[in-house]
Amino acid sequence: MKKLSGLSTALAAVLLLGSLAGCGGKDKDGDKNNDADKPTKQEETEKETEKKEEDNKDDEGDAPDEVIELTFFNRDGQEDPWTDPVALEITEKTGIKLKTSYPLDENDESIDLMIAEQNYPDLIYAKGGAGKLIEAGALIDLEPLIDEYGPNIKKMYGEELDKLRHSQEDPAIYQLSSYEVGGRSYTTSGVAQIQWAVLKENGYEVPQTLADYEKMIKDYLADNPQTEDGQDRIGLTLSTADWHWFITLSNPSGFIGEAQPDNGQWLVDENNQAMYKFRSDKVREYMRWLNKMYHEGVLDPDFATQTHEDYIAKIATGRVVAITDAEWDYADAEKILRADGKLEQTYAPLPITLEADQKCPSLMYQGLTTGWGVGITTSCEDPVAAIKYIDFICSDEGQVLVHWGLEDVNYTVEDGKRIMNPEDRKMKNEDPDYGKKTGVGFHGSPFPIYGNGVEDPTGNTYTTASKENVIQEYHEEQQAAVDAWGVELLTDIFPQPEEFEVPKFSAIWAYAKPVEFDEIANQLDEIAWPSLVEMIIDDAENFDGHYDLMIEELEGVGMTEAEEMLTDIIAERVALVE
Repeated sequence: MKKLSGLSTALAAVLLLGSLAGCGGKDKDGDKNNDADKPTKQEETEKETEKKEEDNKDDEGDAPDEVIELTFFNRDGQEDPWTDPVALEITEKTGIKLKTSYPLDENDESIDLMIAEQNYPDLIYAKGGAGKLIEAGALIDLEPLIDEYGPNIKKMYGEELDKLRHSQEDPAIYQLSSYEVGGRSYTTSGVAQIQWAVLKENGYEVPQTLADYEKMIKDYLADNPQTEDGQDRIGLTLSTADWHWFITLSNPSGFIGEAQPDNGQWLVDENNQAMYKFRSDKVREYMRWLNKMYHEGVLDPDFATQTHEDYIAKIATGRVVAITDAEWDYADAEKILRADGKLEQTYAPLPITLEADQKCPSLMYQGLTTGWGVGITTSCEDPVAAIKYIDFICSDEGQVLVHWGLEDVNYTVEDGKRIMNPEDRKMKNEDPDYGKKTGVGFHGSPFPIYGNGVEDPTGNTYTTASKENVIQEYHEEQQAAVDAWGVELLTDIFPQPEEFEVPKFSAIWAYAKPVEFDEIANQLDEIAWPSLVEMIIDDAENFDGHYDLMIEELEGVGMTEAEEMLTDIIAERVALVE
């Protein structure tokens, strides 16, 4: 952590923003509308930001003379120069800026290196590496700081604050949650997706089972083997060359095969007994289905070797009829499809299950997700500043700022309602770099955020994903579908949250677990990943032999032991809230 001169920071921002202002493109209709010399919205924003920085130099009451710089390691992050308008507004409000570092690749060992050197950033989001940090004594207990400096943190978590405690033996709060607090899902990507063109051709019939899904894909391929520009269509593709195998191969197997919510690599029965997912007979049947799809030419023959970049680029062409992914993962491909006017080739979320009597869990509320979140390390020289920064983000003002941006720049208030500017709405849906350019939606998670639908004191939602905004953002293919179904929301075709009981434990994948458990779990995944890919590709008559051999290998590295350990961890988490 270091302090920067307010003057030098302002000048640096002015110079940077000034250079950016000269890079803006002109609207294609500018000459026709005689707007060639009219400043764009982006240029207006940059000028306002420059003026704000200049005003800060003249008025010591508006911002601190010195800006505190906190170092922040974000394991899920990307480059953040802290120059966008929202970042600068956060600094003006708090006197703090973040200097963010992040992993350069999936093999990053930054957490282990920090522990070895006992040298940490001020703030850290370690994801699954939090357990190592806690065992190393690298994270401080946040509770005393929250009690004295965190009124907005307390307000946000309310009665769920106790769920943030590490364990019964060690009730310290080492991390806040990086996931939504409260709310309701007005959007979902479902457990599988299919292009809107396919549903339209089938009279908007919604496939419910895996067999329905298969038939719809095959029928569409038979009738439409090529795209309008002459490319061969692909029935289904996956991304399995790196960690995305968890998202496109492993996760759907549990969602569809067992109709269970997201607990990572684990299934939990009605008695809270944990099981490694691939022990399940129904998950085995899902993998057998993929083997069948591969040999029938429905599953992309390149699924096992293509990079994730190849996968996204392939989807962005409009060739891929169906995927089993999460919206946050394929969103950039959809933005390209939208920008290219290929709305029929974007994807409809589906509530697919293996069997007709199962209930798709996409909208199920699993309670507050704990175990992954931002913590303050023992290296932080000013933990009060760090907690005050987090408390501002949790405040009503902070939440509106990180989700909506700047009033009269990114949104307006009309008759008491916040309304996103049309220009921002279009950029959000079509430009993958919208968040980085504007700062809108870029500085919330992994810091605490309210969930969709939660209202602030003005009666507006903290996030832009209110029911009204979600409906307003539907493109014509989505709107045609809800009209055909006679519903308001795409989520209305899914089993609703009220149909599920909220478990007493939160999503297991996010728990900070003991190092000995993680060591076994990592070995299990290292065996399962290549084994599953191989058995999908191999001849059908070899499938069961491959699967049985995989189970033997999993048992050999401690699968049963890990299941027993996780069952005990779940029992302890349940005891914390009973």
